[in-house]
Amino acid sequence: MIVEGIIIVMYTLALVFILIYALAQLNLLFNYVRNRNKQQTGRNINWKNLAEVPHVTIQLPVYNEKYVMARLLKNIAEIDYPAERLEIQVLDDSTDETLADTAQLVNELQQTGLDIQHITRTNRTGFKAGALKEGLKTAKGEFIAIFDADFLPKPDWLKRTVPHFTSDNIGVVQTRWGHINRDYSILTKVQAFALDAHFSLEQVGRNSHNHFINFNGTAGIWRKQCIIDAGNWEGDTLTEDLDLSYRAQLKGWKFTYLEDVETPAELPVVISAARSQQFRWNKGGAENFQKMKWKLITSPSIPFKTKIHGLLHLLNSTMFLNIFIVAVLSIPMLYIKNEYEHLKVYFIVMSFFVLSTFIFFVCYWVMFKKIYGGGFMNFFKYIGMFFTFFSIAMGFSLHNTIAILEGHLGKKSEFIRTPKFNINTLKDSWKGNIYLKEKLSPHVVIEGLLMLYFAFGMYSAFVVGKEGDFGLFPFHLMLFLGFGYVFFKSLRLK
Repeated sequence: MIVEGIIIVMYTLALVFILIYALAQLNLLFNYVRNRNKQQTGRNINWKNLAEVPHVTIQLPVYNEKYVMARLLKNIAEIDYPAERLEIQVLDDSTDETLADTAQLVNELQQTGLDIQHITRTNRTGFKAGALKEGLKTAKGEFIAIFDADFLPKPDWLKRTVPHFTSDNIGVVQTRWGHINRDYSILTKVQAFALDAHFSLEQVGRNSHNHFINFNGTAGIWRKQCIIDAGNWEGDTLTEDLDLSYRAQLKGWKFTYLEDVETPAELPVVISAARSQQFRWNKGGAENFQKMKWKLITSPSIPFKTKIHGLLHLLNSTMFLNIFIVAVLSIPMLYIKNEYEHLKVYFIVMSFFVLSTFIFFVCYWVMFKKIYGGGFMNFFKYIGMFFTFFSIAMGFSLHNTIAILEGHLGKKSEFIRTPKFNINTLKDSWKGNIYLKEKLSPHVVIEGLLMLYFAFGMYSAFVVGKEGDFGLFPFHLMLFLGFGYVFFKSLRLK
């Protein structure tokens, strides 16, 4: 009974954490619903009077972006802002032929009178954080706007964001990500589904009650003084944006989130690209929890509720670890349930944790409804999308759990950029992309075995007890489909 006891304790603790996280999401949903219609007004700026117009530097950190550099620079060159108050820095760490190609494109834009500089380094020390820090040394702007290579801000982007620095203690204005290839595939739909929830429910829910939010690495604008005061960019975690965000807010800087300003971007269209992005985000989240937790807990100026939301925010990625624990242990728990009659009361109590799934279902529905509208047909589509999302998210849980454990244990790894594809329509193809890895991850084999493991879980529903036990059958079906999707997609495309 010792082994069974350990399994029960681990399973229960993981379920408790998932419920706590779900309740926090429910609180953010209440915040969001109360504040989603509030209009945020910026200060009035006479754009024709240069004395009123602050100097802005746009930083474009890039690395081997063969497929999107021309698109990026063409887009940025169309930003509508007084030329005398605008500087553009192309922070180029490229090591392939794009270095020369970008230099030529920058030179052509310089000939038009645009203040644009091509800044290169001889090494990638600090990766993206190092490039941003290097550019900051010579940046002329009072404000620093940052865009990754796959982002396409609209011409009026600066005129819609700069006015929201309404007081000297506002350090960041962050905008919502859009998705130019949302409907390209099941994979892009699932990613958009998750990101929409973050950029609406979580960002608005936290920001509306002065809880900590994060600059999302791109599509936002910093006050240069805030960056320097918070200690500047640091490359000791894989999510330098989350790191600097917390250091700034711990020093008293305020962030403003603009849900109504959308910045379109491209989602990864192949599973290897999504893997590398997920690994970086999840490991970086765990690294930042280890780096920031005591600073947040012991800060005398931060309200208790903000500390709780902050800790859960830093533990966002660790949800995958708990989901993976619950998933793997659910099959032994099925057998334990039907073997030990005296544990019947415990399993009745455990059924309460289905509330977590219901909370997530409601939260994501509010986000889905905001984008696609209500009605029976859209709700029916939502049900399918919700279960597709959860299945595939659980299929990523092994991959993300490895990233999370590495982050919590302090194992360092290189910053792996997400390959870009220049995918704008359903007709565009990713095939032939030179940045795609050909090597198959050894984790894929384990994901295939987990697919079979959860097939066994579905089979077990028919054979345990006297008449079977189908309570976990839908859960095991979703896990089977999720790991199957990730496994076979990974085999098809490395």
